[in-house]
Amino acid sequence: MKVNLLISAVFSIVIAIQHIAFADDNSNDPKVEQMEQFSVCNAGHEETTQFGQRINNTDSLKAGLGGPTLLEDFMMREKIMHFDHERIPERAVHARGVGAHGYFEPYTDWSNITAAKFLRTPDTRTPVFVRFSTVLGSRGSPDTVRDVRGFATRFYTEEGLFDLVGNVVAPFFVHDAMKFPDLIHAGKPEPDRETPQAGTAHETAYDFFAEFPETLHTVFWALSGRGIPNSLRQVEGFGVHTFRLINEDGVSHFVKFHWKPLQGLSNMLWDEAQKVCGKDIDFHRNDLYNAIDNGDYPEWELAVQIIPEEDEDKFDFDLTDPTKLVPESLVPVTRLGKLVLNRNVENYFSETEQITMHPGHLVRGIGVSNDPLLQGRLFSYLDTQINRMNSANFMQLPINRPINPVHNNQRDGYMQQNVYKGKVAYYPNGLQDNTPSMVEPDQGGYIDYPEKISGYKQRGKTAKFFDYYSQARLFYNSLTAAEKQQMIDGLRFEIGKSKSLDVRRRMINVINHVDNDLACRIAKRINVPLPEKIVENDNQTTVGLSIEEYPKARNIRTRTVAILTAPGIDTNEALAMFSYLSKEGAYPTFVGINLGDQEGLNITTTYLHTASVLYDAVYVPGGKDGIDVLTNDLFEFPYEEPKNFIVEAYRHCKPIAATAEGSKFVDYALDKKVTSNDGIVKGDSTSVIQNDFKAALIQQRFWSRLYLDHE
Repeated sequence: MKVNLLISAVFSIVIAIQHIAFADDNSNDPKVEQMEQFSVCNAGHEETTQFGQRINNTDSLKAGLGGPTLLEDFMMREKIMHFDHERIPERAVHARGVGAHGYFEPYTDWSNITAAKFLRTPDTRTPVFVRFSTVLGSRGSPDTVRDVRGFATRFYTEEGLFDLVGNVVAPFFVHDAMKFPDLIHAGKPEPDRETPQAGTAHETAYDFFAEFPETLHTVFWALSGRGIPNSLRQVEGFGVHTFRLINEDGVSHFVKFHWKPLQGLSNMLWDEAQKVCGKDIDFHRNDLYNAIDNGDYPEWELAVQIIPEEDEDKFDFDLTDPTKLVPESLVPVTRLGKLVLNRNVENYFSETEQITMHPGHLVRGIGVSNDPLLQGRLFSYLDTQINRMNSANFMQLPINRPINPVHNNQRDGYMQQNVYKGKVAYYPNGLQDNTPSMVEPDQGGYIDYPEKISGYKQRGKTAKFFDYYSQARLFYNSLTAAEKQQMIDGLRFEIGKSKSLDVRRRMINVINHVDNDLACRIAKRINVPLPEKIVENDNQTTVGLSIEEYPKARNIRTRTVAILTAPGIDTNEALAMFSYLSKEGAYPTFVGINLGDQEGLNITTTYLHTASVLYDAVYVPGGKDGIDVLTNDLFEFPYEEPKNFIVEAYRHCKPIAATAEGSKFVDYALDKKVTSNDGIVKGDSTSVIQNDFKAALIQQRFWSRLYLDHE
């Protein structure tokens, strides 16, 4: 036996040596020689444009440091144009998406701040389409990866389309559109092996973040609970950029757009999110589809932070810096109206995939600021949509058409669907009475705000843009202890995935500018020397950033509950809980050993087909014989699965309820006697515990169970 093993080992070594020798000897491979002619190594060289001009800056060309980006910036346009055309045909970013239809209704007449009709007509419903998306992954990547996620809303107003193309985190990674291609190149799978998919826990991402500390604020958001939402119905949306609202008198106010979820906020733990990826790759989209199909329409309030034009410079940050937010403690939000999603798509491709959002789709009364990232997006989105749709006529697709009539002199092109009559396709003209005609702003035409611009034509940014750390510190300080722990664990995981000690050390150095204790807690776990303190934490906080402290929903509608069963379970208790939860709007499910009827219970899923991570809570009814089955492995199935429902629900801080002998099974699974506390609800019967269980389901998570380290 030992001789055979030795021969096998020697043979394996010989084969391995042959493979290595073959891999190293490519001198006679004609394909390798051909490929080598086209190989390019950028290391050690200066950056140039495609036509050879050396690039002189990482910022776009502006009219004054705080002014708008200039169209003449050929370097920025070439770089973004090339980026927009890199992938065919799926989106370069936001490829993985899910969409739904709905409506928006304003609460009152907001004509004091805007001329936009859809915000001035209470009780009038404007049709909308919302597309949620992950940013980095391909169309086939899982839903529950860690990412910043898109929250893009199209308003089909009577004056045309307004697209609010935002994210579920408030700040963005980079100041300027010039750096956006670099950000995505760093975050996408590494080009040599096309791994890893749909995440930033790899070398190039943190090499870039370490070199560009302006990214740190958004990195903190993404590595917190905001980056792994429990449901797309429980995310907060942000317009990211500073926009303008302009009223009929020409008065302008700067605004930051928010979407406030009426379902409350909730996030997953990282362990939970990874397991959901394996159990249900479509978890978030299925959750959204099911809620809408069941009539549990998700709702958000559109809110704005309003800053008068004259207050633009009163903050210690630049209002046009997209890496910053306006703290709600400084400028509270004003809630303008409500968004309701009440209809799923009929065809994913025709609607969700073919919709072409664009931040340049603006209506009268809404304008843009000089945010350099937004200025670049106004070019980039139009260009990338033309590339994806292979035609300049993509706005003629049904999902893209505005609801008001369209008249212009744009003609022909691939897939033109309109048949234009007459011989005139220009303006001005005499043959058609100068129509289609221009419309002055005071007659209903678009209002361009007459902002005064002065300054030298140059690249760069104002001094306030260079504060990379104060808002990252503000975000960290505003989290609860459990939320800080989740963010720290996320940073340990992601930075620790980098094999380069230099990358890890540089990231710790950047974080040390925020808080020394934070940097040391991460450094300890990723084998980086503990940094010396270089800055004092001012301990400033703001409202509106903590998920744990966000207002909760007032009901348990759509909460999913697994009811664990086996032959011999108390059927009456199981049915009573199922009936109670259903009447309250929750989604209970009987989980059993076999599908079908089980002593009067309709078992729709089994321990083989589902798992605790797919539910918001777990309930175990009484019944000694049934609990004995679950506990003593009296059926042909791995005995750990029912136990794992309890263990994982507890570990992921979810509500757990049990009655009679079911309470003993909870103690057995957790290997300790657990009292009714911190989301654990026990009692003799369903009627005794149902109110406490409902309260626990409203709370959703009990982060007090989370282990907090303070190393």
